Amino acid sequence: MSPVLAGVLQLLALIAALALAYRPLGDYMAKVYSSEKHYTPEKWIYKAVGANPSAEMRWPAYLRAVLAFSAVSVLFLYGLQRAQGILPGSLGFSAIDPDQAFNTAASFVANTNWQSYYGEQAMGHVVQTGGLAVQNFVSAAVGMAVAVALVRGFARSRTGELGNFWADMVRGVVRILLPISVVGAIVLVACGAIQNFSGIHEVGQFTGGTQQWNGGAVASQEVIKELGTNGGGYFNANSAHPFENPNPFSNLFEIFLILVIPFSLTRTFGRMVGNLRQGYAILATMATIWIGFTALMMWTEFAHHGPAFDVAGGAMEGKETRYGIGASAIFSVATTLTSTGAVNSFHSSYTGLGGGIQLLGMQLGEIAPGGVGSGLYGMLVMAIIAVFIAGLMVGRTPEYLGKKIGTREIKFAALYILITPALVLCFTAAAMALDTPGNSMTNSGAHGFSEILYAYTSGANNNGSAFAGLNADTQWFNSTIGIAMLLGRFLPMVFVLALAGSLAEQKPVPETAGTLRTDKPLYTGLLVGTILIVTGLTYFPALALGPLAEGLAS
Repeated sequence: MSPVLAGVLQLLALIAALALAYRPLGDYMAKVYSSEKHYTPEKWIYKAVGANPSAEMRWPAYLRAVLAFSAVSVLFLYGLQRAQGILPGSLGFSAIDPDQAFNTAASFVANTNWQSYYGEQAMGHVVQTGGLAVQNFVSAAVGMAVAVALVRGFARSRTGELGNFWADMVRGVVRILLPISVVGAIVLVACGAIQNFSGIHEVGQFTGGTQQWNGGAVASQEVIKELGTNGGGYFNANSAHPFENPNPFSNLFEIFLILVIPFSLTRTFGRMVGNLRQGYAILATMATIWIGFTALMMWTEFAHHGPAFDVAGGAMEGKETRYGIGASAIFSVATTLTSTGAVNSFHSSYTGLGGGIQLLGMQLGEIAPGGVGSGLYGMLVMAIIAVFIAGLMVGRTPEYLGKKIGTREIKFAALYILITPALVLCFTAAAMALDTPGNSMTNSGAHGFSEILYAYTSGANNNGSAFAGLNADTQWFNSTIGIAMLLGRFLPMVFVLALAGSLAEQKPVPETAGTLRTDKPLYTGLLVGTILIVTGLTYFPALALGPLAEGLAS
């Protein structure tokens, strides 16, 4: 079987699996977030944090709860890392340096999971399982809660109430993420992923001596790493490491985990607003971009010419030989079009245009299908922008799901789409202008510029993957990328929740003959075009200096 055919068959199998899970999982999540019942374990949690899960919140209160919970999470995770040297199960590792502890705490709380350290050489069992793995669950649940709050903004009228953050967050963990993770961890263990609390031990006999490995609760952390679109690996090699990703089946299963909740949330959206066709329109937009990017990535990596490429069957540099180009390309697109950041190949070794596809996927805002929760609310903001553009074309006040899109709503949407590019481009410009950050680049020229552009794109968009040619473990990068991750995560949430509150206060607008049908293929095409044009206009100069220049020169 040719490598191209193998890649296409894997893509088709993945699409079939996602299609089978779409309806039951989407309907189940809608039921979870619409339920008024509280399970006993959930009541214990509410009592422990002093929350009343039945009290409705307006958007300022919902936002305060999100920020307060996240701030406490950052402080807890920072303190845990700084105390690692005196904790049991530390495997002899010392406390994490202050700048790296801040970067890591910001990273995992912001659902970014950017890692400027070698996991197996820095973090003991307590920090890995009691700190990082816990944040993998709760940071994902926070994103889902914010998305559900925005959906309620569309579904409700004449009220500013968006639900209860504590109930939404706890249910996301207890009823959705935890049950799937238990099953997924069993599957990964069956595939060969490790799950233990062993210490450091020497294995094998290599030239010059033995090699050291440490064990860990890898399978359980791996499954929520992918399911929660987190991305932080137990080992530095991430999902290219055989302890995390043992074989081609586990590789395809992990891609499925990355995509299943973001895609299924469109069904949840349609169910909660009472119009499944609206959910299908959002799904079609996400799927069009995802399939298009995957096809482009496979083409760039398979079709690159030259004697070495012809012998290898494509651009094999940096790819895992267990998976090949097809599976690596699918994984790469899945992880950069979501806020996952997990990698099973070396992104810096992709062709120039392949690296550009990875960058563009993140710069779209990771909305196809995006992170758990963040992908849905990011796409809905873009849907509002598309409706506004259509309204300008025909001279009619734009409407979406029975809500008028006025000045207030457009301001919130515009601020949402501007904040992340501002962070990426300003930090990249500062890093390129100063001498010290430039010393961290392994490469010069266009590829070196791409390393820094990728780092801030990944951080501000809460992705977490890296070009890896950049030495990011410096005070400059630990601090600035940490700031970019926090601002890139929580500032957009401010505008999303403010938008949700504004929409919920409106009274529904009756549909007329002049209302734009947002459940039709025409609108899907308009939405895809809006996403690509807005992103292209914002990032094209930077992309032209980096991956495009490198790709055209090769």
